Amino acid sequence: MPEEMVPVTTPAAGPVPYPVRVDAELDEPLSRWLWLVKWFLAIPHFVVLAFLWIAFAVLWVVAFFAILFTGRYPRAVFDFDVGVLRWSWRVSYYAFGALGTDRYPPFTLADVPDYPAHLEVQYPDHLSRGLVLVKWWLLAIPHYVVVGLFVGGGTSDTWDVGDQTVVQVGWPGLISVLVVVAAVVLAFTGAYPRAVFDFLLGMNRWGLRVAGYASLMTDAYPPFRLDMGGPDPAASVVAAPAPTEAVAATAVGHRWTGGRILALVLGALLALVSAGLLLGGGAALWADQVLRDDDGYLTSPTRALSTGQYALRTERIDLGDSGPEVSWALPDRWLGTVRLRATPTTEDATVFLGIARTSDVSGYLSEAGYATITDLSRGTATYREHPGGAPESPPADQGFWVSSVSGAGTQTLAWEPERGAWTVVVMNADAAPGVAVRADLAATVPALGWLSVSLLVAGVALLVVGGVVVVLAVVSASRPPTAQAFSR
Repeated sequence: MPEEMVPVTTPAAGPVPYPVRVDAELDEPLSRWLWLVKWFLAIPHFVVLAFLWIAFAVLWVVAFFAILFTGRYPRAVFDFDVGVLRWSWRVSYYAFGALGTDRYPPFTLADVPDYPAHLEVQYPDHLSRGLVLVKWWLLAIPHYVVVGLFVGGGTSDTWDVGDQTVVQVGWPGLISVLVVVAAVVLAFTGAYPRAVFDFLLGMNRWGLRVAGYASLMTDAYPPFRLDMGGPDPAASVVAAPAPTEAVAATAVGHRWTGGRILALVLGALLALVSAGLLLGGGAALWADQVLRDDDGYLTSPTRALSTGQYALRTERIDLGDSGPEVSWALPDRWLGTVRLRATPTTEDATVFLGIARTSDVSGYLSEAGYATITDLSRGTATYREHPGGAPESPPADQGFWVSSVSGAGTQTLAWEPERGAWTVVVMNADAAPGVAVRADLAATVPALGWLSVSLLVAGVALLVVGGVVVVLAVVSASRPPTAQAFSR
């Protein structure tokens, strides 16, 4: 008797599920005009999320090393990080990323089953210890390009390059453009365009999947596809937690209460401040030990300075005009000896360098034409012109200079700083118009050594305190469920 043939059913082709699940439903009817103020109403969330993302960044480092050495993502850290992504998604869905609901987002890391926006990530039993080194930056670069088109980027800025002004303008992302389109249509018709909603959900879902991958929560590479619409194909992989006793016990075992979140944020802030202190202390120590020249000076880059006027001058340099003279706070304790060198750009020119109190310089140049140096930070000096005639006499004839030099070739001015308001002046020695020099500024900065040590010590101390606070918060949130919790 022939064996009975059992038909083989081939699963229907469809999108491959992904461990990061992002769901949302259009919460109609929507107010026609509430979207105008949602960004304002969400300010409390923005403030809280700013601190939560600081803690998220610190825990990302914790997770990185935990995965690198153990192959596992600490569960309490994972729950917190997923909660921050979930909270951010709810606020984005409400305020600026979709405008898909008028219901105010809840202040919680946990999933809220009846809220119209959800995010879940499947907890990985094991993660690649090698992949963690490259997936968040190198492997994710193609996705960063795509997500950058979705969310926009860049900053608006202007700067001068020679005689030209360069303007850099940030670009709006496709999400922002379509949200504005949806808002305008909603205002005039009272209905949210469904096709726009589906497209927005697809782009937001793509971005959140990449965020989960870059946050080290999964080794599964995000798919290059736009899964549009509210329901996420990842539903077959990551199901929303049901309110069972097991889930309740897990929630108790990995719960993040307000106190623990506050402790974690405080510890993260301390760690962030410590990182700044350590970087500053390291940079100061490197400058003190490596960057000094043979004479012990720290020297700025050489800059070309020129004007068609009669003088170049700096803005007011305020070294403390009032208050008690505390020895450690005096300018000479911090700056040591200040050195200014200037070389005229033409061989036959004679240059004058002088420093004096700002009031005396302003009186001397009150009727003269001069240029004030306003910025040297971008490599090319910028000036503020003050038109006028020739000074009443050559600069060397004035008696108010506390330090001055003049002559042909490179001139070096040395000055021991004092309290007060000071101005540096560069002129031709004969007070002729057209000043052009190449100059640098240097100082011995004797305080740099002990300042670097103080910053490093303070940084280490804050890092230890912040690390202990973070560890205590994570350990507290990782405690196993109590017997009382299971009994419920």
